[in-house]
Amino acid sequence: MKQLMISVLVLSLTACSAVTIQPQQATKITSKASYEDSRPFFLWGLVGEERVDVKKVCVDKSVTQMQSQQTFSDGALSLITLGIYAPHTIKVWCQDEIVGEAL
Repeated sequence: MKQLMISVLVLSLTACSAVTIQPQQATKITSKASYEDSRPFFLWGLVGEERVDVKKVCVDKSVTQMQSQQTFSDGALSLITLGIYAPHTIKVWCQDEIVGEAL
């Protein structure tokens, strides 16, 4: 029983999470992002402020969706460092690439 509790605790600490932002309400885009990068955060994600300049990413295209996600590997790194280092993956989708994929 003790091993089961420890296993559940470890799995919950490495759980994935995501925050998705869309300028106009639409269905969530699941295709490959136009831009993806890992950004450093510290103390379980409470410390750190990372900004993405979407005008540089999408140039003259409009942004359809942005997402900050803690993937399994991000969570594993956070667990290994006891939350001192807690990276998040940032994704941005641009308008024309989504339309181009749908055709």
